[in-house]
Formats: sequence, C-alpha cells, structure tokens
Amino acid sequence: MSIFETMRVSMSGLTAQRLRMDVIASNIANVDTTRTPDGGPYLRRRVIFRAVPGAEPAPATSGFQPVLDAARASTSAGQGVAVRAIQVDEDAVRRVYDPSHPEADAEGYVLLPDIDVVTEMTDLLAASRAYEANVTVLNAVKTMASRALTIGRG
Repeated sequence: MSIFETMRVSMSGLTAQRLRMDVIASNIANVDTTRTPDGGPYLRRRVIFRAVPGAEPAPATSGFQPVLDAARASTSAGQGVAVRAIQVDEDAVRRVYDPSHPEADAEGYVLLPDIDVVTEMTDLLAASRAYEANVTVLNAVKTMASRALTIGRG
C-alpha cells in the first residue's frame, strides 16, 4: 500500500466518522422534538458503515518470490470505509403523559423521540476516538513522507 493509498483510507475514515458525529449531534439536539416537517416526533438516526474492499489476492504459486510479489501487489487489506446508509429507527418513539403539552392528544399523551442521551454521548465519544485515530495515521504518514524526502537530499 502506497503512502497516498494509506492517506486515502484514513481520509475515508475521517469523512465517515465526521458524518457519524453530525448524525449523533442531530439526535441529541432533537431529543425533545415532538413535531417534524413530516409530522410526528423526530426519529433517531444511525449511520451504517461498509468496508470498501480491495482487490482479491492473487492465488499462491510455488516458491517464495511469486507469493511475496503477489502480496506486495495485493490491495486486499481494503480501501477504506464508506457510509452505506443512515438508518431511521421507526420504533424509537415513546408516549409520555403530559396533558398540558400543546402536542398532547385527546388522552393527554405526547409522542417524544426515544433517544437515550447517555447512549448518544457514548457513541459520540467512540466516533471522536476513531476520528482522532485517523488523524494520527495521517500525521504519521506525513512525517514518514517528509523524512523520506530529507533522506534523498543527503
């Protein structure tokens, strides 16, 4: 895997985790939203990732050198991550008895999003750590590339 391929994989992780953090922030911001433009309460969203596969490895042949060459040429380690979908949880609604609420039905119940802020904050922390890990990879690759250039200068 070349330096640029490594950077591309890490940048795909940055993009995916950033979108994940945006969706989590939206969930937290709408924890009490009872009416959306679609009607009804806000529904919790969740980001679904998929791996971007690399090429299939070459079949093993006899001898070490052909196997080593095939391993070097292989990109089967994957080419990063992509967002497959943003899933809407249709069942994430709870009924709360509050007859004084303007959105209450005839029985006095209000439909609210069933969003657990603790779970959202835990997911946000995990996304933040994954984002930081990808930044660390990018910085390491930049340092390696910079050092490689200084070696060539003599």
